[in-house]
Amino acid sequence: MKTLLFLLLGLAWPTVAAETLHVYTWADYVSPEVVEKFEEKHGCQVVVDTFDSNEAMFAKLKAGASGYDVIFPTSYMIQVMEAENMLLDLDRSLLPNIKHVDPSVLEKIHDHSMKRSVPYTVGYAILACRKDKLPADPDTWKVFEHQSLAGRMTLLDDMRETIGAALKSLGYSINTRDEKQLNEAQQVLLKWKANIAKFDNEGYKAGLDSGEFLLVHGYSGDLFQVAQENSKVQLLIPQQGVTMSCDEMVIPKTTKQRALAHAFINFLLDPPMAAENMEWMGYLCPNLEALKKVSPEFLQNPAITIPVEIKAKCEVIQDLGADLAKYTRVWDAVKK
Repeated sequence: MKTLLFLLLGLAWPTVAAETLHVYTWADYVSPEVVEKFEEKHGCQVVVDTFDSNEAMFAKLKAGASGYDVIFPTSYMIQVMEAENMLLDLDRSLLPNIKHVDPSVLEKIHDHSMKRSVPYTVGYAILACRKDKLPADPDTWKVFEHQSLAGRMTLLDDMRETIGAALKSLGYSINTRDEKQLNEAQQVLLKWKANIAKFDNEGYKAGLDSGEFLLVHGYSGDLFQVAQENSKVQLLIPQQGVTMSCDEMVIPKTTKQRALAHAFINFLLDPPMAAENMEWMGYLCPNLEALKKVSPEFLQNPAITIPVEIKAKCEVIQDLGADLAKYTRVWDAVKK
């Protein structure tokens, strides 16, 4: 009788649900297999939501979305989120794998000490060309001045990336606040505009693959994937340097899973996991030990093994505050 009573009570007793971690990140940015390994190790469930821009992510949070535990913003947006008091101070005792983060990347980002953010990936806005249709490999931003390629090139439809390219071509910082330098960049972009097919953030991949475009300005991870599928595509890093984007992992103050959020960040920093993850997505994880574990083929990506002298000229886009209006003015003049 007691056995039957216990069985009945067991059937009526509610099942205890596993803990759930809510992650907010870019599309195709964490390997599903890596996520499954984390779930298995911690006996939890990971729910991944995606955003398509830092601004969209920030707007959603400002509107009251508070259900996320780990978010992957770009460095410049972290500065904005800090100013809004959105981010939790990280507990380094829960992040032993933080020691693997490349110090040379920390030098270029806002949060050098990783007080509230930890670098996840480093990507670059670079060039790629159809090497079967160009007489020589261009290694300079000035290639957009070549009238022989008119109508067969594209530039990113992104204000900071494309103005940054023009500034780099002139030897200036991508974060300059100098009106004279920005005016010079505007004139450069107007020259380039006369030769490009369009400003574009998506079609350049298919256009380069098909040969519609001979040279494009795009994101290193995307272009690496195109080059892997088409041997006629070659990645190029302009000698003047490029914009460097660092996406980082943060924990919002509204998290309900503080310990699990730290565990997830630490798991992604574990060298074997970071190596598996970066080969899956095609972006560099600035993890020194993980880079020793990736395949030789992955390291052949020029956007992964940028020459030291060029890497030194690369910069991370920063939040410019009120001075961003200067860039908006230039962009409006170029796009009209």
